[in-house]
Amino acid sequence: MLNLLVLLADASATENLSIFDPASPSALSIRSLSILVAGISAFIFVIVEGVLLYCVARFRRRTAKRGSEPPQVYGSTSIEIAWTVAPALIVFILVLVVTRTLWDVNRPHPKPVAGDQTLFVTVIGHQWWWEYIYETYDGQTLGVVTANELRMPVSSPGVDRPVYLTLKSADVCHSFWVPRLGGKTDLIPGHPNEHWLQTDKTGLFLGQCAEYCGTQHANMLLRVVVEEPAEFERWLANEAKPAVEPAAGEPAATGRATFLGQSCVNCHRVRGTPARGSVGPDLTHLMSRQTLASGMVPNDRENLRKWLLNPQQVKPGCLMPAFGLTPREFDQIVDYLVTLR
Repeated sequence: MLNLLVLLADASATENLSIFDPASPSALSIRSLSILVAGISAFIFVIVEGVLLYCVARFRRRTAKRGSEPPQVYGSTSIEIAWTVAPALIVFILVLVVTRTLWDVNRPHPKPVAGDQTLFVTVIGHQWWWEYIYETYDGQTLGVVTANELRMPVSSPGVDRPVYLTLKSADVCHSFWVPRLGGKTDLIPGHPNEHWLQTDKTGLFLGQCAEYCGTQHANMLLRVVVEEPAEFERWLANEAKPAVEPAAGEPAATGRATFLGQSCVNCHRVRGTPARGSVGPDLTHLMSRQTLASGMVPNDRENLRKWLLNPQQVKPGCLMPAFGLTPREFDQIVDYLVTLR
C-alpha cells in the first residue's frame, strides 16, 4: 500500500504510474476489479453510516436519565436474515469477479513456437537491481543478457506480442510491479513464478520492487521500454553481439586493458573478453541502457565515473565496493565502458 501511495504521489512529476490508467489487458482487468470493490465498499459505508446517523438523530432521548438503557430488541428474524444474506451475497459476487480477474491476469505460459512472435524472458531479482535473460523470441533461442531495463515489442491490431516472464530471485524476496502493465508478482528464492506483459502502446513504463528487500528497496526501480517490433528486433540483434574490441592505440584500448586487469572481471561479464563474472550486471552493451544503478541516475559519462569512483555515494548500501584506483585509471576504464553500446 505504501508503494502504491508513493508511486501515485510521484506520478505527476515523472511518468504516469496510476493503476487507473491501464495500458495492458491484465491491468485493465485489475482496474475494473478495483473500481467494483471500491464501489461496493462505498455503498456499504453509505448505508451503514446512514443508518447509524438516522438512529442517533431519531432515537436519541435527550431527557433520559443518566445511565438508563434504551429498549432492547431480541429475536428479530427479519433483521438476522438481512444481515446474514446481504454479506453472503456480496462475498459471493466478489468471489466470482475476483476468480474471473485472476483467470485473466494469471495466464499460463505456452511453449515457444516458431512464428508466434512471443518473447520469453527470465527475470532475476538481485539486491538491488534486475537481471533480464532473453531466452526465446519467435521460437528462436537467444541467451541475451541485460540489466535494469526490459525492452519488449508493442502489439498491434490483430497481432498480439505477449512477453512471458519467469521470475526468480538470487537472494531475498522481491516483487515485480509495473502498475500500468499489470499486478504484482513475487520473486521468491527457490520458487520461480510466472508473469506476462502485453500492451498496444509504445513508450516508457515505470515501476519498482514492491516487496521490502533491504536497504535500497525503494531504489530498486523498474523500466520497461515498449517499442515498434522492427526497432526492438534491431536492438535485440545488437544485444546478441559480443562487445566490440577497440582498435589498438585508441584510449578505449588502454581502458580495456585496465578494466581487464582489475577485479571488475570477477563480478561483471563483457562478452568477447575474459570478463565472465556473474555477480553484477552484464556490461556487454552497458551504454545502450538509459540509466545506471537500477534507474537512479542517467547513464552518461559523468554519472558513470561517479558510480565507479564511489558507488556508495550514489546508492548507499549497494554491494559494489569502491576501488582505490588512480584518477587516470578511472578515466581509462570510463573511456572503455562508454564504447560498450
